[in-house]
Amino acid sequence: MQKKITIAIDGYSSCGKSTLAKSLAKKINYIFIDSGAMYRGVTLYCMRNQLIENGTPSTEKIINLLNEINLSFEYNTKTDKADLFLNNENVEELIRMPDVAANVSKIATIKEVRQRLVEEQQKMGVNGGIIMDGRDIGSVVFPAAELKLFVTASNEIRAQRRFDELIDKGVQTTFQEVYDNLVQRDELDSNRIESPLIQTSDAIVIDTSHLTREEQLNLAYHLYQKAID
Repeated sequence: MQKKITIAIDGYSSCGKSTLAKSLAKKINYIFIDSGAMYRGVTLYCMRNQLIENGTPSTEKIINLLNEINLSFEYNTKTDKADLFLNNENVEELIRMPDVAANVSKIATIKEVRQRLVEEQQKMGVNGGIIMDGRDIGSVVFPAAELKLFVTASNEIRAQRRFDELIDKGVQTTFQEVYDNLVQRDELDSNRIESPLIQTSDAIVIDTSHLTREEQLNLAYHLYQKAID
């Protein structure tokens, strides 16, 4: 039986890393975990409980309430992917909304939040056979992952992809609003003290700017085959 490895995929928001991770996981029959969804789930909880005031998280209150936040994934047969549940409520659609996106990087800077979620993520990958995407997967969550990918794309293309996605969902926004939000999140993610977004020295870069989804998958699958060989 072929050994199941751990695959870590990191990158900026809206660069296509989750789409690539899900496609690869399906192709090789691995479990896909969207770590970013977990941070969005915590953010949604904080917003619902008035733990973000005037754009600033109430850090001490959030830390004290972490044990009240239960996150889990359940497979959705209709969408063929795992949905995030927050305290037994399916919040998959809610965590993708712009207001959550605007706050998630602020919540992700809180050391205790990251420690709690990293611990949960590491438990999920203890037996291998997992693909996890996020911003600190190869550097912090699974530093010994057998395959690390760093996915990127130009700011303009990333913003256009995200804008099109939101419009398809009926969300009223503008391209400039989406673009500015991406740039702000990049700044926060790359410069936070706790587990900043970095490209590790052993990560292989995939620039999705001008690659079709099929081309991205074929490239990732080729790299997977090299890793297991």
